[in-house]
Amino acid sequence: MTTQKLVAQIRKKKSFLCIGLDTDLDKIPTHLLEEEDPIFAFNKAIIDATHHLCVAYKPNTAFYEAYGIEGWKALQKTIQYLNSNYPEQFTIADAKRGDIGNTATRYAKAFFENLAFDSVTIAPYMGQDSIEPFLAFENKHTILLALTSNTGAFDFQTKDISGKELYKVVLETSKTYQNAENLMYVVGATKATHLTKIREIVPDNFLLVPGVGAQGGSLEEVCKYGMNSNVGLLINSSRGIIYASNKKDFADAAAKSAKKIQTQMRETLG
Repeated sequence: MTTQKLVAQIRKKKSFLCIGLDTDLDKIPTHLLEEEDPIFAFNKAIIDATHHLCVAYKPNTAFYEAYGIEGWKALQKTIQYLNSNYPEQFTIADAKRGDIGNTATRYAKAFFENLAFDSVTIAPYMGQDSIEPFLAFENKHTILLALTSNTGAFDFQTKDISGKELYKVVLETSKTYQNAENLMYVVGATKATHLTKIREIVPDNFLLVPGVGAQGGSLEEVCKYGMNSNVGLLINSSRGIIYASNKKDFADAAAKSAKKIQTQMRETLG
């Protein structure tokens, strides 16, 4: 999906909500465990109930890999269902890969060609030759971890490197990579006050912002400091939406939770 198509969907739906499909068999309604594929059954119900309220879905691959081949099959069915039934949705493989050369290319093929995701999250620690293989794919997006929402982010990401915080070095350096226009960045909602500085470095790129809701991030603050002329934000919510209920009304409850966020977004967009 091109950036222009993503922006068009945001304008049409008055939403920049991304729903994280972090599907855990220990948390989904117990009646779904009787299904042949409980993970896919849960995902399908959530997607059908919320697709009109969001512009993106983000399965975290760890929640599928944990169940071995059956989990991977459920992930494959989920992305195929999205691409076949809701092709306007921007899809994110939250895989946090990060390796070099041919290995990076194979990871890129796995998510961009085999599974047909629009984007994948990447850890930048190994540098240019671990990122550019992903950027080589046309109309695909590489979402670089920049400043994350976890407490451990302060271990490295905000450390002073020759007078500049490391996350700023990552942002500035990544702009020099081939096809850098296909980069997006992960910036945690709990780091909203850093967004002004981040926008000075990457004014035009989209930011994927987790941490609103369950982790305490403020949608209002993220929009205040991070929004650009194309909106430029994908606000992710996972647990607060998909686990709004663990009963048979789980899909309706998810839609209600998503609607609350989308209403705030509509008011912000005007």
